[in-house]
Amino acid sequence: MDDDMEQALDSVGPRLRALRKEREATLADLSEQTGISVSTLSRLESGSRKPTLELLLPLAKAHGVTLDDLVDAPPTGDPRVHMRPITRHGMIHLPLTRRPGGIQAYKMIIPGGSRSEPDLKVHEGYDWMYVLNGNLRVVLGEHDFVMKPGEAAEFDTRTPHWFGSADEHPVEILSLFGSQGERAHLRAKPKSKAD
Repeated sequence: MDDDMEQALDSVGPRLRALRKEREATLADLSEQTGISVSTLSRLESGSRKPTLELLLPLAKAHGVTLDDLVDAPPTGDPRVHMRPITRHGMIHLPLTRRPGGIQAYKMIIPGGSRSEPDLKVHEGYDWMYVLNGNLRVVLGEHDFVMKPGEAAEFDTRTPHWFGSADEHPVEILSLFGSQGERAHLRAKPKSKAD
């Protein structure tokens, strides 16, 4: 057990005693309220018994405090997720998901002006793309088309495919990719009987 955790657990006893005194409650009162024996409560307050979750939960409830307050838990730090961009094939991929497997979400930024000949690729998976900004050229099998902002496409990545900027401007897209062939299912509101 690390020193911080040891110190937090050692400080529980005095904190329990202070909370009980604040409420002007006796050990017997607290025992009746929590179902924890008077001797156990006394040993917790004196520090001769280590607190456990089974003991702390009813005590936190009885004192009207959170577990964090009861054990004076250290702050957990910045809760924001800081994803690192990845540059692959000249495109910037910003991962929007972190879980392994399943559908992965990315924001992709494709630089403009690359007039290179499309190099079609094939791999396992299923891709769904939504154009946020710019014009996206997509070559999919024998199809060659341009998508504009607000347009979406989905395809099996075992079909030969390539995509890039259709002009000199960069393109921003959202991509949902399932490496196991999972498809993104969009739910539409069912038509009402009046339609």
